[in-house]
Amino acid sequence: MLNQTSVTEFLLLGVTDIQALQPLLFVVFLAMYFLSVAGNGAILLVVISDPRLHSPMYFFLGNLSCLDICYSTVTLPKMLETFLSTHKAISFLGCISQLHFFHFLGSTEAMLLAVMALDRFVAICKPLHYTLLMNPQVCTQMAITIWITGFFHALLHSMMTSRLNFCGSNRIHHFFCDVKPLLELACGNTELNQWLLNTVTGTIAMGPFFLILLSYFYIIIYLFFKTYSCSMLHKALSTCASHFMVVVLFYVPVVFIYTRPTSGSSMDQDRIIAIMYSVVTPLLNPLIYTLRNKEVKGALRKVIRRRL
Repeated sequence: MLNQTSVTEFLLLGVTDIQALQPLLFVVFLAMYFLSVAGNGAILLVVISDPRLHSPMYFFLGNLSCLDICYSTVTLPKMLETFLSTHKAISFLGCISQLHFFHFLGSTEAMLLAVMALDRFVAICKPLHYTLLMNPQVCTQMAITIWITGFFHALLHSMMTSRLNFCGSNRIHHFFCDVKPLLELACGNTELNQWLLNTVTGTIAMGPFFLILLSYFYIIIYLFFKTYSCSMLHKALSTCASHFMVVVLFYVPVVFIYTRPTSGSSMDQDRIIAIMYSVVTPLLNPLIYTLRNKEVKGALRKVIRRRL
């Protein structure tokens, strides 16, 4: 059945209704966007250009940086436009496209974090088999698989949301198009869409999360029972620390916002949480990996010296 919506565009109400704050917020979020793209772009550059970083861990880190650049670009440019423009409209097709790419990149990142945890598990617990198990062909296949899975997961949501009937208000109390705000505007029965959001998206998000927890559980058990050197224990745990911090930054706001019911949730609270995982997390990820990783810091210094 084709979409019978009478709405041709939506109005994104943005982060705040206070006009006096909008120029300041524009400068703040523009700086955050620039730093996010520059930081993740720098990591992507050194991972590609430095042969010493051509290993599975840095291959997946390069994928994460690429995802974070795209993730920020899906939401931030439109948000910046709404700060300066009185016309805050986004077309129906543009809204569905934004929803699609947001869920595509978000679900891909969730699965990528699980693959990165698996990589650390094999490196620490199966060091003699690491090069065999995590060879370039296997890593490429895993990366392609999670990107494709993320795309089709998002396609499910975008198709099901586009088929809803929007016959009332077109004002979205958010700074980007997401499933939950659109379900609140839809006319008719949205139970199937809500079920898909809770079940399918919940599985895509929480499945990798439990795999990450399981990987870290085995890593900790292995280190405490098999490693007798404190220096080796510290070195092994330090290699996992950056990844664990990124997992916490990504999952805490996502779990909080998507496990609550659609009705009765605070719109202001939802927007603040969305800023955390769509803006702040991509900004902090490169800082976490560069500040705690000697190889990445060394490669960055090498690139900077070469450019000067």
